[in-house]
Amino acid sequence: MHIAVTGASGFVGSGLIPELEVAQHTVLRFGRGAERPGWRQWDPITGEPELGIAPPLDAIVHLAGEPVAQRWTASARRRIADSRIVGTRNLVRAIGRLDAKPRVLVAASAIGLYGDRGDQILDETAGPSTGFLADVCQRWEEEADRAVEIGVRVVKIRIGLVLGLCGGALGKMFPPFKLGLGARIGDGSQWMSWILLDDLSAMIRYAMETDSASGVWNGVAPNPVTNAEFTRQLAAAVRRPAWFAAPKFLIRIGLGEMSQILLESQRCIPAAPLAAGFRFRCPELGPALRAVLI
Repeated sequence: MHIAVTGASGFVGSGLIPELEVAQHTVLRFGRGAERPGWRQWDPITGEPELGIAPPLDAIVHLAGEPVAQRWTASARRRIADSRIVGTRNLVRAIGRLDAKPRVLVAASAIGLYGDRGDQILDETAGPSTGFLADVCQRWEEEADRAVEIGVRVVKIRIGLVLGLCGGALGKMFPPFKLGLGARIGDGSQWMSWILLDDLSAMIRYAMETDSASGVWNGVAPNPVTNAEFTRQLAAAVRRPAWFAAPKFLIRIGLGEMSQILLESQRCIPAAPLAAGFRFRCPELGPALRAVLI
């Protein structure tokens, strides 16, 4: 298959592209950097990507978006929202101009759509919450769904905490935990829905290659854990203690509104991908952490 990947230089893209190439797919990368062989330049906010290539594209994986892990100033909020909402709108418009349209669009979303739900188990039928992240995710998915109207199959993957040492949250956690300075957040009762980067890459590929796949998939492993359990298992994986607790009020002071990413509880399960036949390589946290850290 001939596949375009937007946000190709990002953390998820860097894990996905080798997965696709091992499966003998041809990948055209889209990013904001200078054009080079196999790459095309695209700023999602400013215009439509140039999708016309020969042979035509069979699939598009849309991962582009401004990083959420930054202080949510007014300008940052605009970039976070526009890169996803306007960017997806521009992508779908570009698809609509193609004579030969791709068969499938696999579009990233996020479990931030669910908001803070305590101990509630959240499958793909759970309704959205309100607030900045939830609103962005809803509008992001709505723009992706416009591709259905032009005959493209759409799978929206609501991604949770992605585990990989080359970036993402775990890359930031690893140094303090390795020094024995790891800490749970508050009482650690909030749920963390995580997924190994290799599993997320395999899930995206499976959604792309499975003709019956459509709609929303939770991009998380089937066994979420509390923050206290995550802290314990990460400390065990690096063979260091984790005796500390970071008070929630300090997290809020230090990170501002963005702190909700760490403080909110989302106990998600991947009911849709499991029903579609997808099987995880590392469904349990301990083996997943060891796979990353060893």
